[in-house]
Amino acid sequence: MTLTRRAISCALLAASGLSLATMAAQAQTVKVGIVGPFSGPFAHYGALFKAAAEGYVATQGGKLAGKDIEFIYRDTGGPNPGQTKTLVQELIVKDKVDYLGGFVFTPNAMAVAPLIQQSRTPAVIFNAATSAITDKSEYFIRTSYTLWQVTVPMAQWAAKQNMKKVVTAVTDYGPGIDAETAFKSEFTKLGGTVVESIRMPIATTDFGPFVQRIKASGAQAVYTFLPGGPPNLGFVKAYNENGLAKAGVQFLGTAETDEFDLQKLGDAAIGLTTAFHYSGAHDSPENRQFTAALKKQDPNAVANYASVGAWDGMHVIHKMIEATGGQKDGLKAVTAARALKWESPRGPVRIDAKTRHIVQNVYLRKVEKVGGLLVNKEIQSFGAHIDHGLDK
Repeated sequence: MTLTRRAISCALLAASGLSLATMAAQAQTVKVGIVGPFSGPFAHYGALFKAAAEGYVATQGGKLAGKDIEFIYRDTGGPNPGQTKTLVQELIVKDKVDYLGGFVFTPNAMAVAPLIQQSRTPAVIFNAATSAITDKSEYFIRTSYTLWQVTVPMAQWAAKQNMKKVVTAVTDYGPGIDAETAFKSEFTKLGGTVVESIRMPIATTDFGPFVQRIKASGAQAVYTFLPGGPPNLGFVKAYNENGLAKAGVQFLGTAETDEFDLQKLGDAAIGLTTAFHYSGAHDSPENRQFTAALKKQDPNAVANYASVGAWDGMHVIHKMIEATGGQKDGLKAVTAARALKWESPRGPVRIDAKTRHIVQNVYLRKVEKVGGLLVNKEIQSFGAHIDHGLDK
């Protein structure tokens, strides 16, 4: 009696200890490694990444392009490029992930560029905001924002408000330097003067001396950038306690009134002005769907720039899985991502084919109180903006 081809296959599988069912399950599962801080002072980023990523998959019926999704989470703790590189190497080599997502801090994202380039593993940046990151590997795609992207329209707006003298005060690392450079170059081009450029250590908790310098500078406004979390709270508190608003020094920022911290700022935050790509108060069906899905996944989650970056990041991964049929093909996946455009909870967006960075509307926002809660009210849209820093 001659064995059929199927019988031979079954015999070989049995000899190897695998069943057809096991092989089929493996073929239908796509592994996604999510890298971010799940402990320490920035742990809320990891929690928001998780809620948004899993919430997105839940809205798609629990599968993406017909494939089961296995999330593997890795905790960087904070800015730690060495540890991040080790974790990502394990995800690629040991866990054999098909895609990577996450990355809060620029140094961490930069550290893994050689790994994803060599392994051809698409990595979707949910947050890290220094322009140069996507230049480091053709397998990076970004669904967050960059400081150049949101700062240039803020500088243009400040100039139109007849502001002549501004201080920049930024955290002294990649995104902060981008923010300082972007504001200064655009504002001075339009006739304004940056009277002082202050760089604050990333580990500082005492912002009093810095805001005193701002107050004494004679500037009409301070443009600031700090990483989300405790630094935001500390700087805004110092701004208010030192009477900068009463002294006529207007607050101009980006993510400093982040929804995660907004209620903690209290009524003193009312009137703070920012230019940013997303507000939890954005009025659209897509944002309402996103907010509802996020809360269903995790009642403590907030709709903010971190969670929307992860949500849209999973949309990109979804479309890459669709384009590759769930097979591991990094080049084909990234090629598909370059052509994407969709309606995000933040508004219409697309991936720039050349830079692999998201093109999106930037909004002027002011903190207002609505129904007893503080919100970032969108006052006007500056329209779609590219990453202005990638050609600098």
